[in-house]
Amino acid sequence: MRNEAVEMLRLELHGSRVGYLAGYRSGRNVMVFDEAWRLDDSRPTLSLTLHPDFPRAAELMQTPWIRQQRLHPWFSNLLPEGALREWLAQRLKVHPDNEFPLLASLGHDLPGALRVFPVLPDEMPDWVLSHRRSITPVRRVAEVGGGFSLAGVQMKFSMRERDGRFHFGHADELGDWIVKTPSTRHPQVPENEATAMWLAQSAGVEIPEIRLIPLSALEGLPTINLPDEQLAYAIRRFDREGEQRIHAEDMAQIMFRYPHEKYAGPSYERLGRLLREFTADGLANVQAFARRLLVDILLANGDAHLKNWSLLYPNRRTPRLAPAYDIVTTLAYLEGDHQLALNLNGKKDWYRLGEEDFRRWSERVGIAWPAIRTVLDDTLERARAQWPGQLGDMPMAEGHKAILRQHWRNLAPEWRIAPAR
Repeated sequence: MRNEAVEMLRLELHGSRVGYLAGYRSGRNVMVFDEAWRLDDSRPTLSLTLHPDFPRAAELMQTPWIRQQRLHPWFSNLLPEGALREWLAQRLKVHPDNEFPLLASLGHDLPGALRVFPVLPDEMPDWVLSHRRSITPVRRVAEVGGGFSLAGVQMKFSMRERDGRFHFGHADELGDWIVKTPSTRHPQVPENEATAMWLAQSAGVEIPEIRLIPLSALEGLPTINLPDEQLAYAIRRFDREGEQRIHAEDMAQIMFRYPHEKYAGPSYERLGRLLREFTADGLANVQAFARRLLVDILLANGDAHLKNWSLLYPNRRTPRLAPAYDIVTTLAYLEGDHQLALNLNGKKDWYRLGEEDFRRWSERVGIAWPAIRTVLDDTLERARAQWPGQLGDMPMAEGHKAILRQHWRNLAPEWRIAPAR
């Protein structure tokens, strides 16, 4: 049997050892949970699927999580996609699909509270490697500490704000803001997203603090292609509080779906049931979810996929629905595409979805319809009273505003919003 080199990472959550991730030269990646972690019912929650109250949680941790080249979906979803992944892979001189070194290099500032640390060859536990007979422990992983990771396809960076200036690349500091630079494919995305988020907030959706900031306020950015635009979009990280990490995970992680599967599979009914059954205040979280779903329809946001819904663990154990993020009027860029990212009552088309669909959704989620209808009525009342006047003063491009106003006229009668007079 040929001898095979192996590298290893130690995984920690809030100072507790979760387990080890072994990366073999052949591309095989093996995650093994620490026995003490598995048997401790008071452990902090890494994923809702591993919570002691979740079905099959113990079984999921008893066997190694094995994947080839890519990591298990829960870990793969911690990594960026698209152009940002390409940039990081070039920086590390690895293939973009070789996810072990990507995770190793980004382990200092991952989404949520998980941290990864390289393990020296002579410190690798034998029990982690017991499934392979002929191995040579090595340490070739990139040094952890200078990296960060933000899942998603747009160029965005975890940055530290100091007196109105945003700094990138400080290995000894946690980023407290996510900064998205302008897109080279679509015009004025920062202005679009800021407008959509502010309108969502007016309709009662919980959002983090957001800002539009001049590109001149950004320091330490790598050399990237930028359009002739002057503003970047910044959103405060809800998984950071000073130097404290607050654990979070997105729905793709919970469902064990890879990023490319974020538009497939689970419906909004299934996500709603998960919130009702496993969050701290199931009713309140489902109501917030319903409000956000209606706002996505009203704002023509077709990108509310699995990765754009997250759970937050403020007490380290029990989750709640995280604040909203990545709300964009996608219709401004995808003409003729008027669909939600996932199914709601078996439908996706904004213009075919009405109150009856939400009523059936609430039944399938297991929440009494009056509790949902009250939230929808409040959302619509706020939007109709405020949005037409607010939109005129928002930074969104005038052409995009016109598209949004026309969208309001095209909605089902119960959702229509009259333009400002």
